[in-house]
Amino acid sequence: MLYDYVALPDRPPLHWPHGARVALIFTINIEYWEMTRDSPEPLYPGGPATIPHPLPGNVPDYANWTWREYGQRVGVWRIIDVFDNAGIPATCTMNALTGIERRRIIDAANERGWEILAHNYAQNDVLTYYANQPDQEREVIRRTLDAYAEAVGRPARGWLSSSLRSTHETPHILKELGLLFQADYLNDDQPYLLNTRHGPLVCIPYSNDVNDFAVFSRGGRTTSQALDLFKEQFDQLYLEGADSGRIMNVGMHPHVMGQAYAIRALREFVDYVKTFDGVWYPKREEMAEWFLETGNARNREGS
Repeated sequence: MLYDYVALPDRPPLHWPHGARVALIFTINIEYWEMTRDSPEPLYPGGPATIPHPLPGNVPDYANWTWREYGQRVGVWRIIDVFDNAGIPATCTMNALTGIERRRIIDAANERGWEILAHNYAQNDVLTYYANQPDQEREVIRRTLDAYAEAVGRPARGWLSSSLRSTHETPHILKELGLLFQADYLNDDQPYLLNTRHGPLVCIPYSNDVNDFAVFSRGGRTTSQALDLFKEQFDQLYLEGADSGRIMNVGMHPHVMGQAYAIRALREFVDYVKTFDGVWYPKREEMAEWFLETGNARNREGS
């Protein structure tokens, strides 16, 4: 593995800036699916489907494609309104095709000064398709980063793989191409280092449990149950964060969290966390830079 195993009790306390207990990141995944490919093999769905029966890859799946497009046309703006009204920043991830085909959304995130992570070329084109083919994987990542720079107006600092599907080579390639952090792994509540061939890459763990796919699309929870889950996660991490800081990530997809029935869970959770002191709303790149510059990264490596 590219990282050390360091059990939570064996680490020195992590003290976030300004005495924060929880670093809270709201991640809006702004994704774009190809309609078809020149192959009968079904396209990788890149998330749950509203109509589960897969079609051949060369046959348009208008039901699922337009369900996901709802997030681009309507849902994302509902989510943006929540953060605008609360005065709290969000983070976005962006497929390259989102920047090409849905630039309006990327411009809205940019205008607000929100962080934007590179997130594969297309949502259905996962990096594991290129496992054991590092040259091809590098070319896909490079092409994604080029499209990112064109749409966003600056180089990408970090990466989240579509569907969290990366290869053993991915961290090496990301570091080689100048990125600061990767957010694919699900194994911690604190940042740590990935030791690549080209130097250290910060891992800022993601959460697939506190995520609208898991809560609504796969979990079938009601809006009130989703709100309770978000609060339970936050309350426990806030309690633990008194001794050593924690990360909480809330993963969202505009075609799910942006539905009219679901948005109350986000809105009321944002209102809830605003009543607490000691909550930091960082950009991941800000967290990664802090982690490296303060010496926390060196102090938390295994022996």
